[in-house]
Amino acid sequence: MRVAVFSTKPYDRDFLSAANAADGHDLTFLEPRLSPQTASLAAGAEAVCAFVNDDLGAPVLAELARSGVRVVALRSAGFNHVDVAEARRLGLAVVRVPEYSPYAVAEHTVGLILALNRKIHRAYNRVREHNFALTGLLGFDLHGRTVGVVGTGKIGVCVARILAGFGCRVLASDPYPSDEALAAGVTYVPLKELLAESDVVTLHCPLTPDTQHLIDAERIGQMREGVMLINTSRGALVDTQAVINGLKSGRIGYLGLDVYEEETELFFEDLSDRVLGDDDFSRLNTFPNVLVTGHQAFFTEEALHNIAGTTIAHLTAFERGGPDAVTGPARVC
Repeated sequence: MRVAVFSTKPYDRDFLSAANAADGHDLTFLEPRLSPQTASLAAGAEAVCAFVNDDLGAPVLAELARSGVRVVALRSAGFNHVDVAEARRLGLAVVRVPEYSPYAVAEHTVGLILALNRKIHRAYNRVREHNFALTGLLGFDLHGRTVGVVGTGKIGVCVARILAGFGCRVLASDPYPSDEALAAGVTYVPLKELLAESDVVTLHCPLTPDTQHLIDAERIGQMREGVMLINTSRGALVDTQAVINGLKSGRIGYLGLDVYEEETELFFEDLSDRVLGDDDFSRLNTFPNVLVTGHQAFFTEEALHNIAGTTIAHLTAFERGGPDAVTGPARVC
């Protein structure tokens, strides 16, 4: 099967090529993101392999279908960037990687919590300038603190387990309580109660119409003064302007982000020689109590190995068995 692989970096080529060694698909690696302007690059391909910032809206899907594409394989768990209804109408199968390494994202989440709490990023810069003063680096014990986990899928459960190991009281909010989370000692409460009681709030839910701007001005107002807010899920779970206002007022005392709602034009690219036109992102980076990483929480050897292996397996199953060969949570439509 000929596959057009968009948004590829050297690590994508390495892991996908290794996973494909026994399956023999014809992989064409393309650096550009998939968009209305680049969709024509898939001409002649039966499949497209896309990543989180690729555009899979109706115009792109229509162009892919016209060019002969039959399946879209996502190298991600999330599919909020796909017009699923249009894909279904066009007869395009869409498959995803429902899980790759919950530990990767969970461990990065806890890394952000620790770095923000103990000001490790600021201490690193100080020591490089031979400034060994401790003033301004005061943190707090995580032991005994209350952490609110919003969303208890596999990643949220991993985060809960790690933080329980630190001696934290872990609250959770999710419309579908998890037996695994309960076994880890998590207490489920309504979101409003979680926000009011938590010293740290960390987001681990998918982006849907119901969760768009889940954290807005009203919900920030329900949080404890000086709360730590962490988002390693999807950028649009958070209303950026409301968060900036929360930082200015002091309601948000710490902010850790691995995702950003307008990240498409920023993340995964080297823009170090440019002036960024995104004023909100630039403003976030002026706060000393904000730590942003560029959508790297998933980025471990294990996760990339699993993403590549699952993606190639989906393509092989589709080639051998047709549109209904991939089922379960991996099948979007």
